Amino acid sequence: MSDSFFDGPVADERAEEVQRLREALEAKTREVEALQDRYVRAVAEFDNVRKRSAREREEYTRYANESLLRDILPVLDNLERALQAARSEPATSLTTGVELIQRELLRILEKFGLTTFTSVGQPFDPERHEAIARVPSADQPDMTVAGETARGYLLHGRVLRPAMVTVAVAPDEPGSAADA
Repeated sequence: MSDSFFDGPVADERAEEVQRLREALEAKTREVEALQDRYVRAVAEFDNVRKRSAREREEYTRYANESLLRDILPVLDNLERALQAARSEPATSLTTGVELIQRELLRILEKFGLTTFTSVGQPFDPERHEAIARVPSADQPDMTVAGETARGYLLHGRVLRPAMVTVAVAPDEPGSAADA
């Protein structure tokens, strides 16, 4: 028998199988390279979007108060005029001018969501009030705000700054447990 084991139809089938596998491997290699290229491009694009977003956020933060400040500039102008008038006129004109400026400034701030709230006569609320003193009082209920040192402000309904208040407490009665 002159036919060797590696000759004949079996060898041809194996050679065709090897060739087919090589072609499939090359196709998959090209597919992997294409996917890898798409991945690298997607990562680069994501990084560019992240950097652009950070720049835009920084710019927005830097100029977020621009319209508020632009609206406040006339208030500064009026304050300057009030001070000039006070130097040449009696103090009552200064009071009137400062009151007008205060109203104008509050109107501008309200446009941006800032509001004040009333505290005097209200029950003490630790969310809205910061107690700086306790005052014995028989005229007001216990734990009621008796006075306001600094006004409280809300920004879009959320406390921006609590009011600094004095709180009424019941006066000590003679003969109470503390005296015994």
